[in-house]
Amino acid sequence: MTTATGNDAARDASAQELGSLSRAGDLFQLLRDGQARTRAELALTTGLARSTVASRIDALMSSGLVGPAGEASSSGGRPPSRFAFNPAARVVLAVDVGATHVIVAVTDLGGTVLAERRFSQEVADGPDIVLRRVISAGRELLAEAGRSTEALAGIGIGLPGPVEHDTGRPVKPPIMPGWDGFDVVPYVQRSLPVPVLVDNDVNIMALGERTSFWPEHENFLFIKVATGIGAGIISSGDLQRGANGTAGDLGHVRVPRGDDVLCRCGNYGCLEALASGPAVARFLQSQGLAAASGADVLALIREGNLQAIQALRQAGRDVGDVLATVVNLLNPSMIVIGGSVGDAGEHLVAGIREVVYRRSLPLATTHLRIGLSMAGDRAAILGASQMVTQHVLSPAVIEATLQAVG
Repeated sequence: MTTATGNDAARDASAQELGSLSRAGDLFQLLRDGQARTRAELALTTGLARSTVASRIDALMSSGLVGPAGEASSSGGRPPSRFAFNPAARVVLAVDVGATHVIVAVTDLGGTVLAERRFSQEVADGPDIVLRRVISAGRELLAEAGRSTEALAGIGIGLPGPVEHDTGRPVKPPIMPGWDGFDVVPYVQRSLPVPVLVDNDVNIMALGERTSFWPEHENFLFIKVATGIGAGIISSGDLQRGANGTAGDLGHVRVPRGDDVLCRCGNYGCLEALASGPAVARFLQSQGLAAASGADVLALIREGNLQAIQALRQAGRDVGDVLATVVNLLNPSMIVIGGSVGDAGEHLVAGIREVVYRRSLPLATTHLRIGLSMAGDRAAILGASQMVTQHVLSPAVIEATLQAVG
């Protein structure tokens, strides 16, 4: 019996790696950074024969995913051609469904927004009404962007509640009557037969914010403070959804000072019942101020109302109470605060920082940054687009697509 040596194992691993790279789908991943390369440069990088690289590049060019990108300098003779990822080859329909709003956008495969529409819509009106409006707006936006449905690579949808990501079905969402277990994917595909991916809105906000503005942070939290409160968790570069899609549901973690505050979930003392936009508005109403919603709270703060500023600062402390434990458990290097209330700025973040830096372990906060969202109200759109492109541009899907078109 022959025993493989370390060199044999290394050669086997190298052969497997080159065998994988010889597929067009894997070779394409090298080009996704947008850097233009020649066939010779790709052959040198991968160790593949130039003829193999040439055939793979030809296949990718025929799909439109790779296109010419000028010529490299020549050391004599005809200058070699360069090739690069072509994000305009296909488009994505990105959808952000909130508690009271919907944003629909068409993006290219690089996440650039080509057309966008926003409208008021209660998610509580049910899936049929909401999704029919989404599909109608999507068709109109494709036409506005000058793209046909044939150019549509996929659809990404964010919903304001727990989602079983593998099936796209909402799971007992507290503010979405009629949505529990609804088959969102086949419903949408009856009108637009392309891949449809569905996730919790905070998850895709985390994906969009991190990919677009903080790619160097592999341990990243996005905290949405709005009608509800939730977290999108990225650990070691991967989005964490949990066993049933409820990872990051900070809104129903108990806050000590809220023992007598009833939450809509039926429990007392939930973070959402004290620090969400509606919760802060209710508190200010009890103090005699005209504040019926989170938007009214923000208006008061813009006017410089001291009571509103103090109330939002306290909401930040309450969020910080919960985040201090999360920081000790997950040790993120970046926490981004977003959502309609989070976008209010430094008053909320100041309260969060005050508690997190005081109560978390010193080692866990050594390199921790806490800041405001840079994507703003486009975070979910950018994340929905990114969710789809990660799927449709994966090696396996690219390979299957190329084989399907011969």
